[in-house]
Amino acid sequence: MFAPDVANYGPVFAQLLDVGRINELGPGTPHVAARGKLKELTAKKAFAGRHVVDGEMASACIAGVWLLHDFPEESHRISQAIDTPTGSYWHGIMHRREPDYSNARYWFRRVGTHPVFRALAESARQLAAEEQADGAALFLADRSDWDPLRFVDLCEMVAGGNSSSERLCRRVQHQEWWLLFDWCWRQAIGQVA
Repeated sequence: MFAPDVANYGPVFAQLLDVGRINELGPGTPHVAARGKLKELTAKKAFAGRHVVDGEMASACIAGVWLLHDFPEESHRISQAIDTPTGSYWHGIMHRREPDYSNARYWFRRVGTHPVFRALAESARQLAAEEQADGAALFLADRSDWDPLRFVDLCEMVAGGNSSSERLCRRVQHQEWWLLFDWCWRQAIGQVA
């Protein structure tokens, strides 16, 4: 599983990434204490000391940080302006958490196959092995590929009380956030894996 060291992302991101919690599947409660720092967050400040080679991926990181602190509208404004599969991915996560499941499915269809899917499928398998997943979530335990639409369906089932796998879904969502953020950060600075 992906276990990041927030210090690797520089001092500006590090103070915003160390939240000490796992987001809810739904919209959550905005972390108002972070709003001031988030409003001042620009790619230039966030990536200080690093050369940004991909401005859209730098913006994607900022959209992700807004979402991490449960500010979906601010995240939405940024991700909506990024007309790439990765922008669609952040957009899809935001709508899944909103929750607007049909809109989330639309955006995840636009993603196609994203480079983080393989690592996310592996993380989901590991998490499903650790948790007591109910029948609706068992597919996570044996997938070698990631199916974002099926995960939207599972999150909708949890929200509707038709699955008891909320903790598992939250942990998978947490891994998804970190994998996508890290990928965007690496793309932004040209550190392509």
